[in-house]
Amino acid sequence: MTEAEKKQLDEQGYVVLEGFIDAEWLRALRARVEELYELEGENAGHEFRPEPFARRLANLVDKGEVFEQVVSDPRLLVFVSHVLGGSLKLSSLNARSTNPHAPESQPLHCDMGVLPDDTGAKVCNSVWLLDDFTLENGATRVVPGSHLWGRLPAQSVRAPKAPHAGEVVLTAPAGSVILYNAHIWHGGTANSTARHRRALHAFYVRRDLPQQQWQAMCLRAETQKRMEPLMRYLLALDDPMNDKLCAEGSGQSGFLR
Repeated sequence: MTEAEKKQLDEQGYVVLEGFIDAEWLRALRARVEELYELEGENAGHEFRPEPFARRLANLVDKGEVFEQVVSDPRLLVFVSHVLGGSLKLSSLNARSTNPHAPESQPLHCDMGVLPDDTGAKVCNSVWLLDDFTLENGATRVVPGSHLWGRLPAQSVRAPKAPHAGEVVLTAPAGSVILYNAHIWHGGTANSTARHRRALHAFYVRRDLPQQQWQAMCLRAETQKRMEPLMRYLLALDDPMNDKLCAEGSGQSGFLR
């Protein structure tokens, strides 16, 4: 990280990293994502939650080795570690594709609906752009600095789907990664184009929080077996405290809602 990136992440709550995904990797990610949408059909993303005007995929670490590179990229982990104070684990890896002509924005929200505590930030998210993010196709909007306000949008905003006076829509070319302190107020925007707007969301939490998707329960045995030490650490596969947290939070489904 550069000093400028640290400053922006600390003060504004986000950074945009252009050219992060090389062309070959981007092609592979796009191909596998579209293959999964085709294979899963109407059930795509059913493990987590459906969303009007968007296609979803969930539990992607279990659905292709190409996704393991996403969550373990050391260039990304430097940023995540900075946000979370060195205590991190993967919470979930999902895909979200805003439908063509999707008429509504997502409501402004903070991920998992949590606020930071005296220790610092609890959540950090990264958006991997499989398509260009433009003002017209559903790019992510953020309210810079709102991660420092100590309140949720639902506590302060009457119409969370409406434009916010302080918001910035983050536009960038495909292959970029947007990383943000996930206490920042954010949400996807409407897509007025005739094409899907696709992205991956690699979401991390501090190690004293439950995972959104309990990896030890969600991943098949054969997937877990091939994991190297770094991935086992990031997925908290050998962490009894994580198992306790997730059992209390998600129960037998393995998924927090």
